Amino acid sequence: MIGPAPGTVGARPVLAYDGDCGFCQSSVDRIRGLAAPTLDAVPWQFLPVETTAPHLGRLDREILLLRGDTVLAGGSDALGRWLGTSPSAVYRTLGAVLRLPGVRLCAGVVYRWVSRNRHRLPGATAACAVPPRRD
Repeated sequence: MIGPAPGTVGARPVLAYDGDCGFCQSSVDRIRGLAAPTLDAVPWQFLPVETTAPHLGRLDREILLLRGDTVLAGGSDALGRWLGTSPSAVYRTLGAVLRLPGVRLCAGVVYRWVSRNRHRLPGATAACAVPPRRD
């Protein structure tokens, strides 16, 4: 019998974000202060390399909700799931709305635009620029 991937059983999911990006850090801090999600948000640079190595291309461009080295959600979907862990009904509802089919599509477009332009947004530094795609 084949079991689950090592390091994923019982592991609590974590939201991985770019800790080198001032815009990302300030956004996570703002959401923590307002919504107080119960899942941890950790710069991906602080996570074990075996967790992040398979996803480096994505981690440069989007937040990922990870359980071990398994991606549970990315981008606006990960944000919606993270907000869904808030003790506040308002933020849990907002997280659910972000995952609705029509809204999910729009949220994904907005998320990708923000990701590509995060170096121009408040709190940003030169380190916030998304590197060119390697694929």
